[in-house]
Amino acid sequence: MTKASILPSAWNVPEEFRDRLGDQVGRQRAMLSDGHLLLILHDLPSPEDIERKGRFFWRQPDGTWSSYSRGAGPRGISKHLDEYLDLVTRFEEQDEQATSSADYFSVIYGVTPIHRSARNMHQALQQARELCPEDRDIINFRDRAYRIERTAELLIGDAKASLEFLIARRTEEQAKSSHQMAVSSHRLNILAAFFFPMATLSALYGVNLPHGLEKIQSVSEFASAPLPSFPFLLVILVGIVLGFVLKSFVTSERPSRPERVEKD
Repeated sequence: MTKASILPSAWNVPEEFRDRLGDQVGRQRAMLSDGHLLLILHDLPSPEDIERKGRFFWRQPDGTWSSYSRGAGPRGISKHLDEYLDLVTRFEEQDEQATSSADYFSVIYGVTPIHRSARNMHQALQQARELCPEDRDIINFRDRAYRIERTAELLIGDAKASLEFLIARRTEEQAKSSHQMAVSSHRLNILAAFFFPMATLSALYGVNLPHGLEKIQSVSEFASAPLPSFPFLLVILVGIVLGFVLKSFVTSERPSRPERVEKD
C-alpha cells in the first residue's frame, strides 16, 4: 500500500522525499536527491496560525520547475516572494499612518511572524543555493528573500522605536500635568493656610461680631458710619498675622519640578 504523503500525488519525485516528510510541513528547508531539488516553504503566516501551511517547489535535473498552486517554472517561486513583499508593503503603509500605540502594536504584531518566516525562507533558499550552485534563479530568489527579511526587520524596528517615543511623550505629558496639578494644589494650600486662622477666630468669636457696618444700607450711610469696633479689627489683624505665619510654614517645602535625566 502506498504511503500517504503531503506532496502532490501527481509529482514523480524521488521516493526519498516522501519518506523524509511526515504528516505536517515542518520547518522550511531544501532537499536534494538524484539531481531533484525539493523546496519546502511556508504560506503567508498569520499571528493566529498555530500550524504553518506548506508550499512545495520541485526542480527537476533538467532545470524545470514545478509548484503546487503557484504555476510552473521559476515564476511560481517569484509569485510566492511577491506575496510576501506585498504583505510587508501593506504593513509599511499602515506604519506610516499609525498615530496611536494600538496602531504601532498592530504593525509589530502582524509583521513579526512574517519576519520570522522570511528569515527561515532565506535560510532554505541559501541551502538550495548550496545544493544547486549552478542555478542562477535560486541565487536571485535567495537575494529577494533576504531583502524581504531585511525590510520586515527594519519595519519592526521602526514601529518599536515609534511606539517607545509615543510612550515617552505620553509619560512626559503626564509628568507635566502632574506637576501643574501639584502647583495648583500647593497654591490652594497657601490660600487655605492664610485664611485658616481668620476663619478659626471668626468661628470662635461668632460670625456676627458687631462692627458697626451691619446696619449700613446706602452709600451715604457708609460715609457717615463709625469705624469698626476694636474687637473686630483685632480679630482681623490677629488672623492676618497668623495667616502669614502658617503660610510661611506651608511654603517651606515647595513641590519641585521633575528632574531631567542626564544621558552619559
